[in-house]
Order: sequence, then C-alpha cells, then structure tokens
Amino acid sequence: MNKSIALLGQPNSGKSTVFNALTGSHQHVGNWPGKTVEKNDGFYTYKGTRYTVTDLPGSYGLSGNSDEEIITVEYIRSGKADLICILVDASQLERSMFMVAEFASLDKPAVLLLNMMDVAKAQKKEIDHKLLEQRLGIPVLPFIAAENAGYEELKELFARELDTPHKLASAPEAPGSIDSAEAVHSQSQAKYSWIANMLDGVTRTNSPVYKLSKFDQLATSPVKGKFLCLGIVLVAFLIAMIVCVPVMSIAQMIPRLLYEPVSSLLTGWNVHPWLVSVFSMMLPNVIYFTLSMASFVFGVNLAFGYLEEIGFLARAAYQFDGVLSRLGLQGKAICPVLMGFGCTIGGACGTRIMDNWGQRMLAMAVVWAVPCGAIWGVIPVISAMFFGPIGTLLVCMAILLYMVLMMWIVSKIFGSQLAPKENRSGMIMELPPYHKAHWKHILKEAFMKALDIFKRALGTVTLVSLVFYIFAFSSSGSIQDSLLYRVGTFIEPVTRFFGLGWQTFMAFLSSAFAKEAVLGVLNAAFVGQGGLLEATFFSKTAAADSAALALSMTQTISKPEALAFLFACTFNVPCVMALTTTYRESHSLRWTARVALFYIGSALVLSCIVYHIASLFL
Repeated sequence: MNKSIALLGQPNSGKSTVFNALTGSHQHVGNWPGKTVEKNDGFYTYKGTRYTVTDLPGSYGLSGNSDEEIITVEYIRSGKADLICILVDASQLERSMFMVAEFASLDKPAVLLLNMMDVAKAQKKEIDHKLLEQRLGIPVLPFIAAENAGYEELKELFARELDTPHKLASAPEAPGSIDSAEAVHSQSQAKYSWIANMLDGVTRTNSPVYKLSKFDQLATSPVKGKFLCLGIVLVAFLIAMIVCVPVMSIAQMIPRLLYEPVSSLLTGWNVHPWLVSVFSMMLPNVIYFTLSMASFVFGVNLAFGYLEEIGFLARAAYQFDGVLSRLGLQGKAICPVLMGFGCTIGGACGTRIMDNWGQRMLAMAVVWAVPCGAIWGVIPVISAMFFGPIGTLLVCMAILLYMVLMMWIVSKIFGSQLAPKENRSGMIMELPPYHKAHWKHILKEAFMKALDIFKRALGTVTLVSLVFYIFAFSSSGSIQDSLLYRVGTFIEPVTRFFGLGWQTFMAFLSSAFAKEAVLGVLNAAFVGQGGLLEATFFSKTAAADSAALALSMTQTISKPEALAFLFACTFNVPCVMALTTTYRESHSLRWTARVALFYIGSALVLSCIVYHIASLFL
C-alpha cells in the first residue's frame, strides 16, 4: 500500500530539509513534465507502509501565474497527494501564514508544521500551537527541521492523518462581483484579516521591537554593505577551498600511484596497449576528477550552508538584487557568480540557493562566463610570451570586460525561456533574524550532497573521458598519430578562419576537458615533449618547458592567433567536471547540452572576431 504526502511552503521554509530527512537516499530529481521546474520525489517506509513524498516548488503564494505556483495548485487540486504538509516559519508566523490562507480555498487534507521553533524561542516568542490547531481545524506540530528529534513524531502524525484526515475549518471570504483591481485588493485584505483572526492571542512575546543591529545597519547600507558582503562571501569561498584541498591533494596522487603498477601488470598479461592506457591512465584520473568534484561540493555546501543557516545570505541577496535583476537573476546569484572565479564547479553547486529551477539553470549558464582560477594560470603565461607585462595586464582587463558582456549575452539568449520577463518580479524575501547554526545538520547535508554528486558524476565523467581518450590516444605516444591530430589538421582550413591553427585548435579542444591541460597540450604540440594523453590527464603534475614553449610558439604563430586563442580558451566550456556538475545540478541533459554548444560556438565566433580585428593592428 502506498500513500502520498506533498510538502508545501515558501522558499527557505525548511521543505528541502524535511524532504531529505524523510527520504534519505530514496530520491528522484527531475523536472515537471513540460516545465523547467525542478521536481523532487522520494519515499520512506514506516511500520510496513510506503509513503511517497513530493517536495512542491517553493513559492510565496498560490494565486500568481508563475510556473511554480501553477504546478503547485494543479498538483494539489488533482488529488495526487493524499495529504499536504504545510511548513511555516514560526519565528515570522504572521507573514508565513499567508501561504496557509491561500491554501485554505483548495479544500484539501492538511497538517501544519511550525518549523524553526528554536529561532522563535531565541526571539522570546511563545506560540500556543494548541489554540492555533483548534482554530484551523488541522493538526499543528511545533518542529525543528534541522534536528533529528521529532521526525518519528512527524511520521506518526502523517500515518494518523492519512487514516483520519482533517481539512481547514474556514477560509478567507471571497470578494463579490467587482472589477479585477478591486478584487485582488479585496482578496488580499480578506486573507490578512483571516490570518489576524487565526493568530489572535496565539503568539506572545517579551522581546522589544526588533531594531537593526550595528552589523545589520552596515550589511544593508548601499555602498559599504556591498563591500562587506563581497568580503564575507570571498572568505567563505576561501574556507571552502581550504576544506577541500586535503581531499584533492590525496586524490591527485591516485593517477601517479596507480599508473606504473597497473600498466606493468596489464602489459605483462599482453593486454592491448589501448586498454592498458584506459585502465592505467584514464580510469585513475576519472576517480581523481570525481573525488575532486565531490570535495568541492562538500566544501562549498559546508561554508555557504553555514552562511545560509545563520541568515547572512539573505543580506547578500538584498545587496545585489538590483544589479543582478538586469540579468534576469535574483540577488542570491551573487554567491555562485563570485564562487565561479575560484571554480565553476563551486559556482554551479552554489546555485542551489536560488528559488526555482529556471533561476538556477540561468545562474549556472551565467557562471560559466566567469573565468575560473585554472584559466588564470594559463592566461598570463601565454600572454607574456607575446605581449609583455603591460600587454598582459591589458589582455586580462579585456577578458574581464568581455566577461561582463558575455554574462549579459547569456542572460538575453537563455533568460527569455528560463526566467521569462512576465514571471520576473522584485525579490520577495525576509531579512531573517540571526540564529545559531545546526552544525550536525550542515555537515550531514554537505556530506550527502558530496556523496550524491560523486556517485552520479562517476558515470558521466567516465563517458566524456572515454570519448576524449579515443580521440587523443596514440599507440606510439606521438601526437601526430592521434585521431585528434588527424581531425585537427584535416579541418585546419576551417579553423584558420576562426584564427586557430591545428596546434591551438587542439589546445582549445583540450581546454573543454580541463583548463589545466592547455599548457601541457601546447607543449606536446609545439615542442614535441610528451604525448597528448599525458599532457591532458597528468596536467596537474606535468610541467611544461616554458622557455622552449615560448620560443616555439612565438616562431610558429602570430600575435593575433595567440590573442584569439586566449579568448577562445577562456570562454570555452569551463571543463568536463563543470559540465558534469551542471548536468547533475540541473537534471537536464537538454539544457546542459544547449549551454555547452552555445559556449563552444560563441568561443569560436569570439576567436574569429578577435583574430581578424587584431590582424589589423598587430
């Protein structure tokens, strides 16, 4: 026997925390049919009965026209859920009850979860949940979603209510036959009046009227607040990097430790050289890539989960909402954008704080335009060979300026579908009171997300690596014997139009696999030192001969080609791990492929433009 429960609430009401705690690893994430809105389903078993849980899209109401609200209302009306669990923030009960007022007219069985009771208690608020339960006519359960205690009681409540369901005893009165503008106003007034009646005498507080602290006055100031928020977000990202570096350092040793023994063993068994290289070089690197990715996810979720839990991210979102709204994004996107300068993987994972799927996907597409830390290790080296110190500074400034333009272009191309103008509105959010973080919950969530991304990414990274491996493999170890070389030289008349010769074009392709591989691939192509596979898969430990590379490149290619190559690599697909993370975070192969193809195509167009313009002046 299977029974269905749906979780309903505003963003940041704790729905995802409850969903994860109930369903654990028994989850399926995708999109609602025909909509770019994330759909979370899972199940748990309690006393022999299986319960399906659906996490409905977070929204601030049910009477709007956004995809989230339409999907939620249609799902509730369809009767697919046997019970609706409405979550509200107990620390801001008057405002959170608006969702309950809108749900009341749907006339469906429900229970009310008073989440964040610990925050309400810290504010010296007392809530008479029994009185509220009596007035609403449905069970009301005080709750702290971030703590393990209470979930058995919640499951028992669900089981009991599914046997003998209750509906809200009353609903806000609908207005009479009046024009639409008055009707909307009248409906809102009726809902606020209903909320006031329901909560009359329910909440008591001994705390004084809330006033902004000195820190909040600084955090919300127009200019100083932006610098403060930027500083704290950057420190959080630094902490995330510090957390993941030990795991990455250990993971980085795996390819080197396994290469010789595995290669010797398989060669001794007379295994084909291609399979020897797959098992000795490619697969150990796949493990290294996925472990590194998982460690990034863990560090980012740990640091930014803390900032979100204590209430700081709401301040950062408030500060940058006006700027990012021009890109069709909300202020919350400032965190993943800044994280993108360090690592695109972290930026993609950071989009989890966005309110809906469309905003998340658009934010990930925009983050791809931010040059990550790995490419900043390539740009100065190549630029200095051709343009000197002053020229290198100008190249870096030009790349940063184009980054802003690229973010705007991406928002214009994809924003109309992912975040349509008619569905955009000013960011609606509270400045929640600061409160203590639940470290056990934060650590558990960060670990579960890292484990999930590792398991899900392993297959994808293996597949992409295998495709690249087939093109880059050479039985002799010489780059000239690889399929990639043959393809590159065959289409060189075409790539020349885009300003790239076969050597720079191969390095451009390798940059989509890993930005760290660019210098090694260039060294293999121009100097002839090392194979293409070693240059790519051992890019972290292989050192290119900079002097020899500089001499060969400056004698072989022109300044316009070098400049075109730098722009093409920088704004190409970030890397295979970023590609995989975006797919796993968006759960949409179609949209990930669309964004990837756009970046590859636009990088080549940019290379063409830069090359032909530079040819006129250099």
